[in-house]
Amino acid sequence: MNGPVLSLVLPIYNEEEIIPELDRRLKTFLANVGAGVGEDWEVVFVNDGSRDKSLPMLLELVAAEPRYKLLSFSRNFGHQLAITAGVDRAEGEAVVVMDADLQDPPEVVADMLTKWREGFDVVYAVRGKRHGETLFKRFTAAAFYRIFQRLLGSLKIPLDTGDFRLMSRQVVMTLRALREQHRFVRGMVSWVGFKQTAVRYDRPARVAGETKYPFSKMLRFAIDGITSFSVIPLRVATWLGIVAGFGTMIVAAWAVYEKLFGRGVVQGWTTIMILVGLGSSAQLLMTGILGEYVGRIYEEVKRRPLYVVAEERNFPPPRGS
Repeated sequence: MNGPVLSLVLPIYNEEEIIPELDRRLKTFLANVGAGVGEDWEVVFVNDGSRDKSLPMLLELVAAEPRYKLLSFSRNFGHQLAITAGVDRAEGEAVVVMDADLQDPPEVVADMLTKWREGFDVVYAVRGKRHGETLFKRFTAAAFYRIFQRLLGSLKIPLDTGDFRLMSRQVVMTLRALREQHRFVRGMVSWVGFKQTAVRYDRPARVAGETKYPFSKMLRFAIDGITSFSVIPLRVATWLGIVAGFGTMIVAAWAVYEKLFGRGVVQGWTTIMILVGLGSSAQLLMTGILGEYVGRIYEEVKRRPLYVVAEERNFPPPRGS
């Protein structure tokens, strides 16, 4: 059985205030999407362990619209795994991942479909103006992408992009083969390659509710991205060791000079303590970085499933059942 032309994948976590407006905007857009889609579409909602009324509201939506489909996790597994589950089950020839807070406007998907029809396998949305975001968040996001790009070397991840993007069926099937536990989806999409291009849009403020990415989650997300695609933090240990070695040689030479040609008393206790403190800090830093990578190896070798689905709606029965 052939799948639909277009699949929209939307992770949902505590979005009860937004779901009614999201439903209205999706239906308005999908009724006029054109680009060869017509009525041949599906929307895959992934409830990521919401603790508000999101799940009952989604159950009402999928009961009224058979092209709305629902996966509900047994607990909160995180945004990147919710995206993964939606991509795993989406059957469209073109699969679009977008946030449910309407900061990723559905109307931009029409531009993505145009590029897809031109032969591109990945069409990612580049943010222009970012309404409703603090100066701190804009600054840290811009800094992260630029530092991250420096760490990656030859792998290029587009600047100022999120997970809002269209992927062809070929890209989706390739992504399904990548099953690492700590996932940075936008990096994985860049890593698989294929023909990629961009569309630009201005990112509006949230319609309602609060951001699901406070600073602590943003920091964790940044660490996931860096450690998933770069070993440069590990190489920092070598350079710190070299710098510490040179520092030790300088201090040792100075101490010998003072002993032989000075007053016979080695002075500079403050300097030595500073160097000892810096050396200890460097050791603790590198121990932490090594622990981060070792911890990821530990998570991978357990081979646990990426997520657990508690219930689903409107999906066809598995083949052979």
